[in-house]
Amino acid sequence: MKIVSPLPHKKARIEIVPLIDIMFFLLAAFMMVSLTMIQMQSIKVNLPTATQASPDNKPDMMNLAVDKQGDVYLEKKMIAPNDLQIELLKRYRANTNLPVFISGDRDASHGAVINVLDLVRKAGVQKVAFAINKSEEAAPAGRPTP
Repeated sequence: MKIVSPLPHKKARIEIVPLIDIMFFLLAAFMMVSLTMIQMQSIKVNLPTATQASPDNKPDMMNLAVDKQGDVYLEKKMIAPNDLQIELLKRYRANTNLPVFISGDRDASHGAVINVLDLVRKAGVQKVAFAINKSEEAAPAGRPTP
């Protein structure tokens, strides 16, 4: 005769839902850490603000900056428009999918930024992005805008 236990016998189970939650947390943590490791490769300029801003930084981007005097910088080095055109053509020939990141100072003239955009378009580059800051009303309360 077999004696049956009054307690029900349960099979051992491995719960995978908490493991999935931990993996998503680790993924998000590594993504946030990697975003803080991006170094800007252009000069410091006072950027204009916009309410619909989203960062778009890639390591293979060509970084151009226009300061308030209208001088153009390529990765923190001042460059003449003719030399910029030559450099754009050289890099575009090497990579036809070349992205260009233009940051213009808030006090830079519209014409100076458009001249840089015109040089980029003449070289054949189609992927162009402009750097902006988020507006104060879009920033969370209590945190200054970078």
